[in-house]
Amino acid sequence: MSGTHGKNSNTKSTRSAAVPGSTPLRALDAQQLRVLGSVGREWRRVSAGPDVWRRALPVDPDLGSFPTPSQIRPARFGRVVPVSPFGPTAPRIAAPSGPTAKPGAGTPAGEHPQAPVERPGFVYRVRRLLLGPALANTAIARERMRKLVALPVLSADALSSVAYGPEALLAVLVLAGTAGLGYSTPVAITIVFLMLAIGVSYRQTIRAYPRGGGSYIVASDNLGRVPGLMAAAGLMTDYILTVAVSISAGVAAITSAVPSLDSVAVPIGLAAIAVLLACNLRGIRQAGAIFAAPTYAFVIAMLALIIAGLADAAGRDFHSVPHPPIHATEGLGILLVMRAFASGATAMTGIEAISNAVPAFKPVEWRNARTTLTWMVGLLVVLFAGIIAIVHLQGILPESKETVLSQLAHLNFGSGPMYVFTQAATAAVLLLAANTAFNDFPRVLSLLARDDHAPRIFARMGDRLAFSNGIILLSVLAGLVYVAFGGLTASLIPLYAVGVFLAFTLSQAGMVVHWWRLRDRHWRKSMLFNAAGGVLSAIVLITAGITKFTEGAWVALVAVALFLFVTTRIRRHYDTVAAALRLQRHSIELPRRTIAPRVDVPLQGVESSRDPRHPRDPQAFARTGAAGESEEAEEVPEEIRHFSLVLIETLDRAGMRALAYAASLQQPVLVIHVSTGEVEAERFRGQWKLWGDHLPLQELVSPYRAVIAPLVNYIEALHHQRPDLTLTVILPEIVMCQRRFSALHSRTAARLRRALRPLRKVVVTTVPFHV
Repeated sequence: MSGTHGKNSNTKSTRSAAVPGSTPLRALDAQQLRVLGSVGREWRRVSAGPDVWRRALPVDPDLGSFPTPSQIRPARFGRVVPVSPFGPTAPRIAAPSGPTAKPGAGTPAGEHPQAPVERPGFVYRVRRLLLGPALANTAIARERMRKLVALPVLSADALSSVAYGPEALLAVLVLAGTAGLGYSTPVAITIVFLMLAIGVSYRQTIRAYPRGGGSYIVASDNLGRVPGLMAAAGLMTDYILTVAVSISAGVAAITSAVPSLDSVAVPIGLAAIAVLLACNLRGIRQAGAIFAAPTYAFVIAMLALIIAGLADAAGRDFHSVPHPPIHATEGLGILLVMRAFASGATAMTGIEAISNAVPAFKPVEWRNARTTLTWMVGLLVVLFAGIIAIVHLQGILPESKETVLSQLAHLNFGSGPMYVFTQAATAAVLLLAANTAFNDFPRVLSLLARDDHAPRIFARMGDRLAFSNGIILLSVLAGLVYVAFGGLTASLIPLYAVGVFLAFTLSQAGMVVHWWRLRDRHWRKSMLFNAAGGVLSAIVLITAGITKFTEGAWVALVAVALFLFVTTRIRRHYDTVAAALRLQRHSIELPRRTIAPRVDVPLQGVESSRDPRHPRDPQAFARTGAAGESEEAEEVPEEIRHFSLVLIETLDRAGMRALAYAASLQQPVLVIHVSTGEVEAERFRGQWKLWGDHLPLQELVSPYRAVIAPLVNYIEALHHQRPDLTLTVILPEIVMCQRRFSALHSRTAARLRRALRPLRKVVVTTVPFHV
């Protein structure tokens, strides 16, 4: 049997779910709370009362709960608790339930007393094999990073940029011949000063925003919505290019050592992106453990290379080795030097990553983040300055067939094990440096989604406490950019600096406004640091925008403008939907009649009738069904006994209409709400009590953030209690008349309908609310 109640005949309309779990429950403002109480008083005037509705329930709705935090062992592997897919099987013997029953009494921790035995499907087994067991919300504290893990995870992007930053600087100056290369040292010194200024500026940002102060948050709080979106646009463009550039540079390191692989460079890069995707979907701690070793190996290799180069130069009193004659192809001028400066400044990308990810550190978060940032900036300065120094001393020039680092390693280590180690470490850290973007891109996207500037599906965490949807989106976009530019680092670099320095500039400008408003202790010194960082970042931004505009910087600028257009349109759409769903005061003018359930089913604790279709226990019914009698044999209205289940996410106009629709049928009703944690559950209970608690409510707390599996499991368990009942599952559903907005709303209703379709005697119906 399939439910068709409330279906809309307009085929051009687009439906979006308003069922539990599609978005985190948001608090109602004071005006909406007053209206909610007013609506509850109207219900009190027409409803028979909550006690009548509760006595009419034909089942016991209390089936237990997931394990509490104290039931999850604190051991190393005790932080994971498998989540059952809740396949349809025979019922279990019920354990004690009710208000005084202990959660999970009579069953192993994590199982529902009357829930069906799990029967994992193929897709579920593959998912668990690839991603690992689902993590409960209580494991998020144990997923935090200590400093020694955070340094490689969050600094890989910045530290690995010394593999292509100095080369990008030299590749521009060499166009002006020997005279152009003479400017490499002063340009490099300027970049080092910029690194120190930006690093100190972000230390102030972490102090001011101890819960995470990325460019989007800082700019939005202090400069307004549009500057905040511009900062987010710059950051997200930078993160996409970070993945593409890191992968292309890593593949270049491989092909420099093994030239025969040059023809398959693009497939190798795509395979690396796929590996990064799989690793990050497993969660933060797993990614950190995987990425720590290559980053530290790269630092060791670079320090060894710098020491060897300086020792070699010391043998000749630090006199530079003459390089081959260079023919200038461009005139030396201020624009060329500025272009070289903008190219070399790409070595700074990734400095902001730590300030974005302060909540990912172990306590004390902000202090550990500042310490890690200091380590990162110190290492970055040493590596960048050291590479530039030995390049100058040993007369190395950029070549198309071999990277600068590979030439340095050949010159200082020969072709032996140290050369192999250096190239392998460089390739590994460049391929894995994209992990910084995999940490921060989904986090920024989730903040945008919570502010209604992006689809709300990006605001939810996946099974492994990672923003899985954002990780997948980043992988797809970075893969497309990588393929579009043929995996060539030189083609991608011109796009790189605009986005990151746009975010730097707006973030530091926001911090200047922050200190000016706050004026706490040392505010003048802090404001000075941030002002210096902001001015220098703006200079790089303007330089890159002008000198690299025709080389590809225009693409980044167009991407930022397109991002602003899309995010503002998304916010406008969500504002329109929110306005339509806001509760409104009204009074019932029609003749009032008391709405009460018609009790034509046996109540709780009352024996069933002698009709063989209504046995006293589920096992007897199962035996009868096994003997050949169909569970769906009702052919006349009198044989159908109803029980309505209303699945509701929030008490807005769509939810209220679904509740009113269910109550108007005058059948027993049970309202079900899924919360992802106790905080959300407590918030909904407060709103429910304010409304008046007119209907029976059952809250399902899903600490694994799953929605469909707990609902299907719970509904099936109710069916096993009373298999003679026809369960009508009622879903509120928003109907959008403009198809282009369908992607902005979750598909939970459609997924739930598909999941419940195999269950016998379960009818799914939707109550549309048109926007």
